Amino acid sequence: MQSYWGDLRDRLHLTSMVARIARVEAVVCDSVHEAAWLERNLLEADMPPWNRTPGGAEAAIYILVDTRPRTAGVRTSHRAQFEGVVGFGPYLGGAKARQAISGLHRVFPLSYTRDRLSGAERDIAARRGIGPQLRERLGAAVVSALDGTNTEAAREVLTAARDRAAAALNFELAARVHDELAALDWVTSVQRVTVEGGGDHGICGWADGLAVTFSVRGGRLNRWDQYECSRPAIARASAATPPEWAAFAQRSAELAVALTRA
Repeated sequence: MQSYWGDLRDRLHLTSMVARIARVEAVVCDSVHEAAWLERNLLEADMPPWNRTPGGAEAAIYILVDTRPRTAGVRTSHRAQFEGVVGFGPYLGGAKARQAISGLHRVFPLSYTRDRLSGAERDIAARRGIGPQLRERLGAAVVSALDGTNTEAAREVLTAARDRAAAALNFELAARVHDELAALDWVTSVQRVTVEGGGDHGICGWADGLAVTFSVRGGRLNRWDQYECSRPAIARASAATPPEWAAFAQRSAELAVALTRA
């Protein structure tokens, strides 16, 4: 935010926007990934004239876990088509998704259980004792790492690999594994503002005479408003807020009060 009041450099088109700023509103998200999706959704729903790219430059991407004999492995897809595979996402950032997949392959090399491997792949699989008999087990391990039920196991292996590389002065490998760890955190972090196949509902929080409301349509939180009102005036909206969003709504209302009355 501070950059808008500094040297705009190649963003001189924002000069007129800065002059019109009346106040700053904010929402505390549960992860950087969630904040990135919220920004994208808001821009796609109502793109300000100062933004050049609808929703931003990052494309939505999915991670597919495939345990079929001929195509076993973990890969990305730009389409939410999960027939025959287990799908996760959407995620923002193809680079992070691919780095996460690289880290998962380092820990759970599912692709080495395919029926057809190259000569080099067969040698690596043989040295690591990996074969088709481990296909389902490795596939389940990848799924549990991505759905959050056993992410810590993958993190521990990657952390140990990074530390070994650093101790051996192989800093390039250590940096690569470090990036894989960060990417794994990105794809497994809390992210509720964009849910594949999600429904429609409203979210409302209130604090000290100020209401903050959000609208979710098709699983995307894409509208955000705040206004002064009495608690009875938003009683029905508050009661209709899904329980899993109650803390988010309350936190947002309290932050709004702090920012507007500071």
